[in-house]
Amino acid sequence: MAVFFNEPSRTFNEYLLVPGFSSGDCIPANVSLRTPLVRYRKGEEPELHLNIPMVSAIMQSVSGDKLAIALAKEGGVSFIYGSQSIEDEAAMVARVKNYKAGFVRSDSNIRPDATLADILELKERTGHSTVAVTDDGTPNGRLVGIVTGRDYRVSRMSPDTPVSSFMTPREKLITAPDTTSLKTANDIIWDNKLNSLPLVDKDDRLCYFVFRKDYDEHKLNPNELLDAEKRYIVGAGINTRDYKERIPALLEAGCDVLCIDSSEGFSEWQKRTLEWVRENYQDKVKIGAGNVVDAEGFNFLADCGADFVKVGIGGGSICITRETKGIGRGQASAVIDVCKARDEYFKRTGIYVPVCSDGGIVHDHHITLALAMGADFVMLGRYFARFDESPSAKVNINGSLMKEYWGEGSNRARNWQRYDLGGATKLSFEEGVDSYVPYAGKLEDNVQQTLAKVRSTMCNCGALTIQELQQKAKLTLVSSVSIVEGGAHDVMLKTVKDK
Repeated sequence: MAVFFNEPSRTFNEYLLVPGFSSGDCIPANVSLRTPLVRYRKGEEPELHLNIPMVSAIMQSVSGDKLAIALAKEGGVSFIYGSQSIEDEAAMVARVKNYKAGFVRSDSNIRPDATLADILELKERTGHSTVAVTDDGTPNGRLVGIVTGRDYRVSRMSPDTPVSSFMTPREKLITAPDTTSLKTANDIIWDNKLNSLPLVDKDDRLCYFVFRKDYDEHKLNPNELLDAEKRYIVGAGINTRDYKERIPALLEAGCDVLCIDSSEGFSEWQKRTLEWVRENYQDKVKIGAGNVVDAEGFNFLADCGADFVKVGIGGGSICITRETKGIGRGQASAVIDVCKARDEYFKRTGIYVPVCSDGGIVHDHHITLALAMGADFVMLGRYFARFDESPSAKVNINGSLMKEYWGEGSNRARNWQRYDLGGATKLSFEEGVDSYVPYAGKLEDNVQQTLAKVRSTMCNCGALTIQELQQKAKLTLVSSVSIVEGGAHDVMLKTVKDK
């Protein structure tokens, strides 16, 4: 006979947090949102963590390199979408890793006999205004000059003007040896009022650049998530089909953490993928798996070696899996069940496997509810799709600015690998829709406001860390009537004209 769950399948909207005692120290400024990203053993620290409990969904309309950079500045991680060619995904990862570092290998290089037209084409392609002029045009050639936007005026110069005639020549450049420390390099930049400092070896070959903007951005973004080389941390999505070719390319590009992108993770295909990773890379490669909605699914993936487990089937705003297939579970019920299994697994094995709540989050307070229910971090799609940094187009719909947002299971994305069950190599029917979401501006402004609400609610619960919130949280089910009571009611709201 089929297994029946006694409790209804519940969503985040059916719960409220009940306030706890707030001490004098319980103020938002004292709240830490640091949380583990990958598995670790009892008594040890995870090799990767998040400074904020937010990661972006593995979606074409969400996680490109621009959003990955913006989110890493805030302390979170993006998982670059995998429904593209291996080369294109690896290139996105590389752009994130090369965007910000203490020591940057130059990817904008040119020969002195090139022209202004070549400079403009290179700037268009790379987006960088600082161009190294080397004798052979390579990143490690002998440095002969530098070109920046201040060295030329397009309106007054011919496109065929040679670079050698307007570059800042080597003899006028301030450089430093390639053995210079980052602190010393930054001191040289400030003392000499430079925007960049080339580091060269004993043969005067270019090794690195150190940029003033990197120092400035670090001071402006105290939560930014960096690796040991001061580069932004970035993740990437993979599938269970071409992983043997895709994973090596992503690692070569510098990817820090992988995640299997699948609508359902309790499968032989994910087991094979995880076993291949462990056989070839042991624990050096960090990889999450999912999605699952119950304890059995969690234990399966944890035993297979997943570094974190994603929870949620059918709860995304553009997902119609429950509608088309009748499969899934309310996100709150799924998170509670899986996190209970996570804690039991930790007691039994001494290994903590973080849980990511993926889907079902509509309002900012749903993030706090997911954390209180046990999730270590949340994955968001619609939330991030609204921002300037997402890859989708901004459009005007009936006078309102919107951004396009489509599911990986939609006819537009046609990401059949995500829904693959070992059958035909095509998307047989849609499990996602093509839609619009209201344009919301910059990621930075919105994330900071969202997290201000999370920190405030945590203080109301008497918690200064996510772990403390999970220990102290008190949750109550709400009725349909109390949901109405929770919003503005029995008043006539003022319109803009009234104000």
